[in-house]
Formats: sequence, structure tokens, C-alpha cells
Amino acid sequence: MKIKDLPKIERPREKLVAKGAENLKDSELLAILLRTGRAGKNVIEIASQILAKNSKKRLLQMNYQDLLKISGIDSAKAVTLLAAFELSKRVLEVNDTSSPTISNAKDAVAQLTDLRDLKKEHFVVLYLNARNQLVRKETVSIGTLNANLVHPREVFEPAIKHSAANIIVAHNHPSGDSKPSEDDLEITKRLAEAGKIMGIEIADHIIVAKNSHLSFREEKLL
Repeated sequence: MKIKDLPKIERPREKLVAKGAENLKDSELLAILLRTGRAGKNVIEIASQILAKNSKKRLLQMNYQDLLKISGIDSAKAVTLLAAFELSKRVLEVNDTSSPTISNAKDAVAQLTDLRDLKKEHFVVLYLNARNQLVRKETVSIGTLNANLVHPREVFEPAIKHSAANIIVAHNHPSGDSKPSEDDLEITKRLAEAGKIMGIEIADHIIVAKNSHLSFREEKLL
């Protein structure tokens, strides 16, 4: 079947305009780049065959000559694909540099300096992706911290929403003493247990004070 014989809403370009690029299949996105098919096969069928034989990662690693060896890809299509692949790589590089990587407690504290001078306790969560890059920072609660005030649901719902791989929880001690309280220990234990069930690790719990901080991970409390 030719593309023009498909209902308009099923044609890749029209579907992208109507529903957004995020709602297209990989084969449909590739079909838009390929533009045309060849005798006996429409462009969606060619795109599907290409993806069936080559992973997306493999395609990104191919050069001009590699692409020309694939049935259905001529010089013009190869050039278009290489340009699209290179642009996507550069976009990812921009995202990488704009999102700080948090590899240790020091990196985390650098994102929590605003807590040092607060007069009330604030419970904050840093949401990280699989590469330990910060994708979201949220204040979950404000006020004297206790085990009943911080509910796992409030901590983990944003993690699911933003596809976080792990999280770092943190709060401040307006008293200036970074030593953890019994409630701090209980909250950490409760959240760690919930994280195990959900498959989202609590990478650390940081207590921030005026002139110091404490890492549960470094102190082997987590």
C-alpha cells in the first residue's frame, strides 16, 4: 500500500502535526527522514525493516558507507540521516552540560546551599537520571521534621513522573548542628525501604547546617 492510500491520520507527517512527534513510532519518525519508499514497498515498510535489522544505537554509529549498504537507503537518504543523527548527538551534549552531575555528597551540597540560612526546616529532594544528572529539585515539606510529616508518596511520585533513576533527599538544621536526630534516621529508613520496593534508590540523605553538612552515605547510616 502506498503512503497516499493510507488514511491521513496514519501518514507519518500528518500524524506528527496532529498528535506531536512524541506519539510517533520509531519507524514513523524514520520514515519522515527517509521521505520516499521504493518499488513495491512504502517508506514505512522500509523504515520498519531497517529498524528490525539494526538497533537505534547501531544506526547512530554508522557512517555514510555503512548506511548505503542498507536496502532502501540511497545517497540522499544517507546524508539526511547522518545530519539528523549528528544533530541529535549535539542536542544531547547541550543537555549534558546544562544538567549538573551529582557523583558525591559535595556535588549534592552544591545544589543545596539555599538551605543553609533558612529559619525553618525544609525537606528537599534531588531527582537524578541514570547518569546521575539532576533533572528536578523539589521541596516536599516545610516545618519541623518528623516521620509522619514526610510521606513516601510525596517523595516518589515526582521520581516516577520525571523518570528518575535514583534520588537524594536533604533537609536543613536551622540550629546549626548537622548531627541527625532519631526522626531523621527513621525517615531515612522508611524512604529507603519504599525506594527498594519501587526500584528507585535513595542515593544519600544530606543534612545541611549553617557551616557544615552530613552525608548519611559517607557516615554509613544508609
